[in-house]
Amino acid sequence: MRKVLHIITGLGAGLLLLALLSCTKGEQPLQTPEKQVEIKEQEQEQPQQQEEDETKMTDKIQLTISGTTLPVIIEDNVATRALVAALRDGAITYTARDYGGFEKVGALGRSLPTSDTDITTQAGDVILYNGDNIVLFYGSNSWSYTRLGKIQYKTLDELKSFLKAGGGNISVTLSL
Repeated sequence: MRKVLHIITGLGAGLLLLALLSCTKGEQPLQTPEKQVEIKEQEQEQPQQQEEDETKMTDKIQLTISGTTLPVIIEDNVATRALVAALRDGAITYTARDYGGFEKVGALGRSLPTSDTDITTQAGDVILYNGDNIVLFYGSNSWSYTRLGKIQYKTLDELKSFLKAGGGNISVTLSL
């Protein structure tokens, strides 16, 4: 008789526990197992999506000279990721000067990581030189550089006019 009483008491306690676990807060409707899985997946995706948006790499930056702005399609490398991170804190302005009759070069005011390779530049290339200088090409040169991107322009004359090629120092602003 004692065994039966223990079994009944155990079953009663188990049913009570099951009843308590099935109670929900408020008046929420019961959900099917499929719906519960869907809700859990959505909850997991939201923090991931927010994290991806914050670290998402942009594919272009803006280059402004004398009130005119042209987009620069950027490479995806360590230097551009560091540059974009810096630009998230605000625009960067520096002074560039003509050099060699084919480029404007200026000190960025900070160092960026490099991944130099031997390249031959073309008009419109935006290059990192020595980790802390930005070079804007309106001609061509071969050297070991880190490519940052390419200015989007229509004609070479438009690019030279924009960069004030041969015209002395210019103020350059980089922004997102």
